[in-house]
Amino acid sequence: MISMETGQVKLGELHFERSTENTLTINVSGEWKLTDALPSSDALMREIDAATQPQRIVFNTQGLEGWDSGLLTFLIRLKRHCSGKDAAIDYGGLPHGVQRLLDLSSVVPERKEAHRESIRVSLLTHITHVEVSIWHSILETLSFLGEVSVAFLKFFTGRARFRRSDLMLTLEECGADALPIVSLISFLVGLILAFVGSIQLKMFGAQIFIADLVGIAMTRAMGAIMVGIIMAGRTGAAFAARIGTMQVNEEIDALKTAGISPVEFLVLPRVIAMTLMMPLLALYADLMGMLGGLIVSVTGFGIGVNEYFQETKDAVGMANIWIGLFSSFVFGILVSFTGCLRGMQCGRSASAVGDATTSAVVTSIVSIVVATAIITVLCDVLGI
Repeated sequence: MISMETGQVKLGELHFERSTENTLTINVSGEWKLTDALPSSDALMREIDAATQPQRIVFNTQGLEGWDSGLLTFLIRLKRHCSGKDAAIDYGGLPHGVQRLLDLSSVVPERKEAHRESIRVSLLTHITHVEVSIWHSILETLSFLGEVSVAFLKFFTGRARFRRSDLMLTLEECGADALPIVSLISFLVGLILAFVGSIQLKMFGAQIFIADLVGIAMTRAMGAIMVGIIMAGRTGAAFAARIGTMQVNEEIDALKTAGISPVEFLVLPRVIAMTLMMPLLALYADLMGMLGGLIVSVTGFGIGVNEYFQETKDAVGMANIWIGLFSSFVFGILVSFTGCLRGMQCGRSASAVGDATTSAVVTSIVSIVVATAIITVLCDVLGI
């Protein structure tokens, strides 16, 4: 007999005996609860593993005063121990509640992820998975591009279904609401360009050409690039987060059920608003950058305001301005398209919304840099 006592309180008892040559009777009595110390079952396991193994195991629980999952844990351990042996367990002597819980534990399948083993993947398999993932991403992007193109065709023919109030709100979000951050960043960029250029120009006494440097750099490239990056982190991420949240809340599924195209209702107003406002923001950024260069020239090098203005007017031609406007137009399409695409591709969890937002910002910035490189090469080839 195996028993365990603490002071005068008997916590739990476990003893066994062979009623016949092939039958082992297990007597369970006392309190079997996890809050108390339970008796060891090692001796019982050794008896089952003896040379003359029992063929049948029965239970006697007439002395059992209370039980919880501690008794169930013991019984499940016993069941697993006897699974590879000839001993058959008869649960008829156990309380009815214990029998029901044991039946339930055997009916519910074990989750496959509970004991997931790490599998080493070969380099070739990993490369194949990456290639398949890239190919699927390309197909999804092309499919989304086709849907957006169809939505624009419907818009130009007056058949697109979206709320005009949403378009006006998005125009305000992409335009007026972005002016403070665009003003600050563009002003600082112009100021930095003026300081950096003055270091070299001062060596030749050509500080007046600070106006040329800042004016051409801002109008031709830097104004559009900085606005594109700002809008990618500010508005493009917001597009991805909002549409992704709608995906999680099954609002997009509700639109499809109602017969409304999510691309027309959600994507089209955002792409239109961003495409229209980006060139205007780029022009505003050009002016703020030139203002930053003006302040450095006037306060640091004694250049007059009229001199700076005249030099900027002579240096900055319409070709540079049009290149900057075209670049900002392209950046607006890329940022809005990428933000909406990642939002539509969002999964059904909260973490998926964060992943979609991050992917939208990163993809937008990379697209802006690549597009800038392509436009610069084309301008050089065309001699602009």
